Amino acid sequence: MPLIAWFIFVLAAVFEVGGDALIRRGLTSGGLFLILAGFLVLGSYGVTVNMVKWDFSKLLGVYVGVFAVVSVLFGRFIFREDIAGATWVGLFFIVAGGLVIQFGSR
Repeated sequence: MPLIAWFIFVLAAVFEVGGDALIRRGLTSGGLFLILAGFLVLGSYGVTVNMVKWDFSKLLGVYVGVFAVVSVLFGRFIFREDIAGATWVGLFFIVAGGLVIQFGSR
């Protein structure tokens, strides 16, 4: 897998998680601007992730692993959440599944 694909996946995940975080903050603080900004950032995710020219199922199967890692890291470092051990175990299985999709044979 080319290094650029990993970069694109991480960027797309930051857009997706960041857009959702903006919407969440907008809903809890009553900020319509944050909600609208979240919509724009989420739309950027869709464009970005599809820059990798793979079969759709492989593309999103591998991306889900990257997205899961970025989501947990956002929760931990942006929202200051304590991440349960079970979440880390589940994250391991999600990433393992993405690796099987990426490197498994057809």
